[in-house]
Amino acid sequence: MHPPILTLELPGLKRLASGKVRDIYDLDNSLLLVATDRVSAFDVVMPNGIPDKGRVLTQLSSYWFKALSSIASHHCISTDDAFILKRLSEAGAQLTPAIETALRGRAMLCVKAEPFSIECVVRGYLAGSLWKEYRLEGGIKHPVTLHGIPLPAGLRECDILPAPIFSPATKAVSGHDENIGIAEVIEQVGNETANSLETTSLSLYKAAARRAEDAGIILADTKFEFGLHNGKIIWIDEALTPDSSRYWEPLLYRPGSSQPSFDKQFVRDWLENTGWNKEPPAPLLPDYVVERTAEKYREAFRRLTGAPLSEE
Repeated sequence: MHPPILTLELPGLKRLASGKVRDIYDLDNSLLLVATDRVSAFDVVMPNGIPDKGRVLTQLSSYWFKALSSIASHHCISTDDAFILKRLSEAGAQLTPAIETALRGRAMLCVKAEPFSIECVVRGYLAGSLWKEYRLEGGIKHPVTLHGIPLPAGLRECDILPAPIFSPATKAVSGHDENIGIAEVIEQVGNETANSLETTSLSLYKAAARRAEDAGIILADTKFEFGLHNGKIIWIDEALTPDSSRYWEPLLYRPGSSQPSFDKQFVRDWLENTGWNKEPPAPLLPDYVVERTAEKYREAFRRLTGAPLSEE
C-alpha cells in the first residue's frame, strides 16, 4: 500500500483550483486533473487520507469513460503515465523522480470544457437526500411528487424505484447540493440542452448499472457532470466512482435501512460515533478505519473492471 498523497506540488505549472479531492492544473490547451488521496465527510476534509484512493478514482473514471464512450463523448485525453509526463515536461513542469512516482496512476489529461452548473444525478433506488424528502413529504402513507417526479406510496429506504429517475441538483460551492427538477434545469440551460442532459444521464446510468450487475455490484445512484467543448456537450469530471456513486453489495442488500457501500461509509460511521460536531478541524482517522476504507475502494475497482489497480 502506498503512503497517502494529500497534496502534490507541480512546480512550473499553474494550479487553477483545488477541490476536496482533485487538483486542477492549466496546460494552456488542456487540463491536468490530479486525484489526491484526500477524503472528506460532512463537507470537511479529514487530516489524513486513504491510500490509493486517488488512483482508484482516476483509473475507474478512465475505465468508464472508455466503456461508455458510444453513449457520451468525454473530456479524457489520456491517463497514460508516460504520455502525461511528456506533456507536462513540454508545458514547463519541473519534474523530479518523487513527483513522477506520486503522479503515477492518479493523473488524467483532459480537454477544456465550460461546465454546466448542474449535478446530473440519476437514481435507481430511493436513498440519500431523496429518501429524506420522500419521508418528510409523507410518501410512506401516500403518493408524492418530488421536483416534478411522481413516486408511489409505501416505498422503504433503499427500495428499487419503478424506473431510474433523473434527479438533478445545484452545484454548491460550499455545503450541500440542493435537489431541483427538470423545470429548473430548463430555466438554466434551455429545453434542448436540458433534454439532452437528462437523456444522456439516464442512458449512461442504465448501461453502467447493467455492467455493474454483471460484476456482482448494485449501482444504486450516481451523478454526472457535463460541459461544452467546441459547442458540443461532453461528459466531464469523474465517471461512476465510489465518490460520485452508491455501490452496494447484492448479498447484503436489505431494503428498509441504509446499505453497506463501497465508499467512505466506514469513515462516516466512525465519525458519527466519536461525538465530533462536524465542524473543522476533523479528528484524525485511526489506522483500521483508513485500511478498511482503502480496501473497499480497491475492491470496488477490482470487481467492476476485473483488473488489478495499477501500481497496486
